[in-house]
Amino acid sequence: MPGGTVADTLDDQSTIFSLPKEGLGGVGSAFGRLRVRTFVATRWLAILGQAIAVLFVYFGLGFSLSLGLCLAAIAVSAWLNVFVMIAFPSQRLATTPEAVAQFAFDILQVAFLIAITGGLENPFVLMIMAPVTIASVSLETRYSMGLALLALACTAAMAFFHLPLPSPPGEDLQVPILLQIGQFCAVTIGLAFFALSSIRVSRDEERLVRALDAAQVVMAREQKLSALGALAAATAHELGTPLATIHLVAKEMAADLEDDDPHKEDARLLSEQADRCRSILRRLAQERETGDIVHARIQLSTLVEEAARPHKGRDKLVEVRTFAHSTATDLTEPKLDRSPEILHALGAFVENAVSFADSYVSLDAVWSDRIITISVTDDGPGFSPTVLPKLGEPYISERSQKHAGGGDMGLGFFIAKTLIEQSGGEVATFNRPEPEKGAVVRLRWERAALEAETTWSAHETGLDDLSPSSE
Repeated sequence: MPGGTVADTLDDQSTIFSLPKEGLGGVGSAFGRLRVRTFVATRWLAILGQAIAVLFVYFGLGFSLSLGLCLAAIAVSAWLNVFVMIAFPSQRLATTPEAVAQFAFDILQVAFLIAITGGLENPFVLMIMAPVTIASVSLETRYSMGLALLALACTAAMAFFHLPLPSPPGEDLQVPILLQIGQFCAVTIGLAFFALSSIRVSRDEERLVRALDAAQVVMAREQKLSALGALAAATAHELGTPLATIHLVAKEMAADLEDDDPHKEDARLLSEQADRCRSILRRLAQERETGDIVHARIQLSTLVEEAARPHKGRDKLVEVRTFAHSTATDLTEPKLDRSPEILHALGAFVENAVSFADSYVSLDAVWSDRIITISVTDDGPGFSPTVLPKLGEPYISERSQKHAGGGDMGLGFFIAKTLIEQSGGEVATFNRPEPEKGAVVRLRWERAALEAETTWSAHETGLDDLSPSSE
């Protein structure tokens, strides 16, 4: 990228945090939000289960219970579902207030149904955790915790306000108070465990999705910059003919005018400037053609040198070495597409290595008959044992740990690793064996896959007729 390296963009946390939570334009923009049909389908399932349980206990087992109240509670839930189905399109994403309201209703409805069938004496009291668990996956933490507290408050209220537990005719089932306390403790622990676990899983997934969105933003910027070359080539092609005409007319005007005519010098100047414009546009077209066709296929050493070039000439030595593996029978250096993804990712790894290194960074590109590897090695403190297992996860910052941490190996490393994997490669990270010190990031590809050529043609790119018209 002009004016900086990709690592500057990838490791800048504002790249991701400046993206709105609802409106990234990618998958992250709708992450965690449930569709209306999901609420409806889940509630119909709950209604069916509640109805079967109540009817089986009353008619099948012959237990005494407040059938009217139970059916009324179930009917209210069913009527809410009917209203939601009529009022909102099924594919519509529910807003946060709508989702909170529906989850709160589900908690209150389940709590009421359990309260009129025994309260804490009812073994189905654990069902109050279901809405909280789903909410924890789909809502922000503050809303999830609020709903968990609501469920806990309802559970506590059941200890004081509830109807008797349904019993067989002529019997009065009594659940020991100690067991009821155990039920309450089980619900409390269950709410805390499921809520916190779901929140953690949900947030990790959200970070992953949003980081992928950030990677897409970075690549979109690069694609826009690349498109400027095509625009310049098209401009050169479109302006070539009129400039040639201007040059020709001005030249003829200068030839027809007398030497002492004051307009002769103006005509000559116009001709020279038109010719200069043609030369500039011709050079733009040639650079576009050279850059995108001839240089679309480059040698492995050229790719590595290009990634390392922005980091040379600083206070750290950056050394590039390219060679064939001892087992290679084909000593021809691989040629591959000039991939922006690989260049960006490799540049990010080199950037981090330079920031970590004490004095030098080495890039070793090695090929065999089947494999191509690029190793980025520094002589710094190396990866800290606590961070090394987490590398590749977004938002694991090593700067806060002074490189055993120093340098942001969180979002930047994650995006660079993702770009390499999308190109068909693998990323391995480890520390150099003692007594040496430093970290190693090793990239590995199948040679055949990396050397697979992308087909280009001058006709397809519109560059076969970009030369300006002749005089």
